[in-house]
Amino acid sequence: MLETFNSFKETYYLILSIIGSPVNLLAIVILIRGKCGLSSCTTRYLVAMATADLLVIITEVFLWRVSYYYFPRSFLDITYACRIETFLRRAATDCSVWFTVAFTFDRFVAICCLKLNGKYCTEKTAAVVLATTSILLCVKNTPHYFTQEPVEVINNVPWGCTIKPSYFNNPVWAGFDWFDTVLTPFLPFALILLLNSLTVKHILVASRVRKGLKGQNKGENQSDPEMESRRKSVILLLTISGSFILLWLVYVVHFLYYSITGSSVVEYNSALYIFSQVGNMLLNLNCCTNTFIYGVTQSMFREQVKKAVQYPFTSLFQSRHK
Repeated sequence: MLETFNSFKETYYLILSIIGSPVNLLAIVILIRGKCGLSSCTTRYLVAMATADLLVIITEVFLWRVSYYYFPRSFLDITYACRIETFLRRAATDCSVWFTVAFTFDRFVAICCLKLNGKYCTEKTAAVVLATTSILLCVKNTPHYFTQEPVEVINNVPWGCTIKPSYFNNPVWAGFDWFDTVLTPFLPFALILLLNSLTVKHILVASRVRKGLKGQNKGENQSDPEMESRRKSVILLLTISGSFILLWLVYVVHFLYYSITGSSVVEYNSALYIFSQVGNMLLNLNCCTNTFIYGVTQSMFREQVKKAVQYPFTSLFQSRHK
C-alpha cells in the first residue's frame, strides 16, 4: 500500500510542478494587464497571491519535492543550498497564506466598512500592506536557516539537511515552532472564518434592507446594480478563502493530532503516514486553484484566458496569410 501511495505521490508532485508554474504565470500576466473588470486594489492583491503561489510551486514542489525524486545528489543537496531553499519555501508558503488573509480583510473593509473604504481600499495601501507583510514574513522565517545541519561531510563539503537535535530539546526553538505554526495556518484560519462570517452577515442584512426600500418585498422585480456587484465580489472572496480552508484542513487536523497525542512520524502506521502526506499534497494544490477560481467566477478573466490561448494560433494564421 505504501509503495503504491509513494509512487502516486511522486507522480503527483511532478504533474503539480508542470501545471502550477504556467497556470500562475498566466494569471499574473492577465491580471497585470488590468482588463478583467477588477479594481486596481483587488488586482494588486490577486497578482501578489499568484506570485506567491508561483514561488511555492518553484521552491516547495519543484526544488524540494520533485528534485528529491528525480534529481538526487544535485547541487541542491549541498547543505548551504538546502538551508537557503528551506528558508525560501517557508517564506513563500507564509506569503501565500497571509496574502490571502490580506485580500480577505481588504474585501471585508470594502463591503462592510464604507467609511474606511475610500482610504484603505486603494492601490497604494495594497502595495504598502503587501510589502510590509513580505518583509515581516521573511524576517520571521530567517531562523529556519539555522535549524538545519549537514547529514554528512564528503571531501570537506557538507551534504544534506536535517533538523538539529537542539530544535526538539531547546525551549527557545520549541517556542519558535509553536509561534511558527500558530502564525501559519491557525491564525489565518481564524481570521478568514471570522472576516467571511462578518462579511456574509453584513451582505444579508444590507440585502434585506435594500429590498425593503425598493419595494421588492411587495412583489416588484427591480434590478440592483450595487447588490449585483457585491454579489460577484463576495463569490470571488468566498471561493478563494473557502478553497484555502478546505485544502489546508487535513494539514491542520494532522497537526492537532500530532500535538494532542505527542506522537511522531516514526510511530505512525501506514494510514497515519498517508494522512499526513495527503495534508501536504493538498496544501500545495492550493497554489494552483486560484487561477481556475478566477476563470469560473470572473467572465472577463475567462475571456482574457481564451484570447491568450488563441493568440499563438491567430498570430501564426495571420503571418501565413500576409
